[in-house]
Amino acid sequence: MDVLGMDTLDIARWQFGITTVYHFLMVPLTIGLGILVAVMHTMWVRTDKPEWLRMTRFWGRIYLINFVLGVATGLVQEFQFGLAWSEYSRFVGDVFGSLLALEALLAFFLESTFLGLWIFGWGRIPKKLHLAALWAAVIGSVVSAYFIIAANSWMQHPVGVEVDDATGRPVQVDFLAVLTNNTALAAFSHAIVAALMVAGALLVGIGLWHLRKRRLAGRSPEDVDHAVWRRSVRLGGWVSLAAFALTALTGDWQGKLMYEQQPLKMSSAEALCQTEAPASFSIFAWGKLGDNECDDVHSITVPYILSYLAHGDFSTAVPGVNELQEEYAAVYGETYPDDPSFGDKAGEPIDYAPVLAVTYWSFRLMIGMGAVSAGVAAYALWSTRRGRVPTSRIGVYGSLLAVGAPFVANAAGWIFTEMGRQPFVVHPNPDVAVEDQVWFFTAQAVSPGISAAEVWTSLISLGLVYGALAVVELWLITRFVRAGVTTGDGHPAPEPPDDDAARNDRDDDVLQFAH
Repeated sequence: MDVLGMDTLDIARWQFGITTVYHFLMVPLTIGLGILVAVMHTMWVRTDKPEWLRMTRFWGRIYLINFVLGVATGLVQEFQFGLAWSEYSRFVGDVFGSLLALEALLAFFLESTFLGLWIFGWGRIPKKLHLAALWAAVIGSVVSAYFIIAANSWMQHPVGVEVDDATGRPVQVDFLAVLTNNTALAAFSHAIVAALMVAGALLVGIGLWHLRKRRLAGRSPEDVDHAVWRRSVRLGGWVSLAAFALTALTGDWQGKLMYEQQPLKMSSAEALCQTEAPASFSIFAWGKLGDNECDDVHSITVPYILSYLAHGDFSTAVPGVNELQEEYAAVYGETYPDDPSFGDKAGEPIDYAPVLAVTYWSFRLMIGMGAVSAGVAAYALWSTRRGRVPTSRIGVYGSLLAVGAPFVANAAGWIFTEMGRQPFVVHPNPDVAVEDQVWFFTAQAVSPGISAAEVWTSLISLGLVYGALAVVELWLITRFVRAGVTTGDGHPAPEPPDDDAARNDRDDDVLQFAH
């Protein structure tokens, strides 16, 4: 059934894509900022300098706001597996069951329990134990990310399974192989350093804005709040630059794995229609990318670079989209099976090339926005060298606006990763003999009992709820950013009380909004 020109599969894909990208905007900030807040807290415990305490409190509030919204939006993702993607859930269940259970029972419980101790433990438990609680929560979020990425990486490169002859579904036989999947290791390292880039950009943008605001207001550079914002900018700048360098290294690792495991994704990312040896890297492409008419695509290229990205040398041939389309069709079929489980796609020709416009431009958006973030970090470090305070309106407000750049880069990276795998929801592993390979087409993954109208209803409903949550999060973050280093109610951030009576008389040492 078509609704507004889209069938159930298309709408279900849009719904999962929109809700996943929305949720993922919060994930890298939670991970990256959590790590940096733990570093700030550690520095306060080690040095007892008040600026580190104030940094911990200020950035800790932003971290907690984002954490709460991330949990709320993340819960919806697991429900979607049963609502719109029950066939997919049935197919991957034997693998995903253990990973998602560990993510929920081990990582998430570790994260949420110790985060609660950190929120309400100010002045109530020993300083080092309080710090350990925060690190436990942060480690929990990192471990949680690993289990989720391991699950996603299995879809990209299925390992550690055998096909059950009776059901045709994969059965997990080697859990360690799933956990140590080289695709998961590369994707996890890339995601963590990208998360640090997000957090670094936030520190830079907000820190520069406060420094300029204080300078224009005639505030003294000698007080502790000046040190808070200056240290935030410097920390964020160095973290962003280091993270950008590491994303390039981990991205290169991923690119070489992609050449081996999903060559069609790499060719699509470059709009490389014909096989080239050596292969050139495309700077800008035009033509009918959106229509997947590969023969009508033209590019401005840099010679040899794609061969290096694919294989580490400057001469290796990189297969083109047209050649790979024929190879995939010969192995996996020219048409979808004439089976009711494929819905409207049954018997239709299979286009193994993902949407070229999406893969090509999302790949460049990811790289471009990462470079913008690194450029802003370099500007921040230069403009604050030797105690300087930048006053340039364009520079400071540009840095504040550029806080969104690494968010866009992260989202574009995931869109490229997921869209480039199509038409498979579980991509075959080329390292395995064809007769033993596991794969699953996206066309057969959607729930058979739902209609397009029902998915539209849930998509619109979720869109309205997520829109409201976005307003709430932006309002809260804006409120706390404008307030600066305070308790959140306009009062200066207090030192933790030293005696039991003070702890019983005041609640200011608790991150109040968490209630």
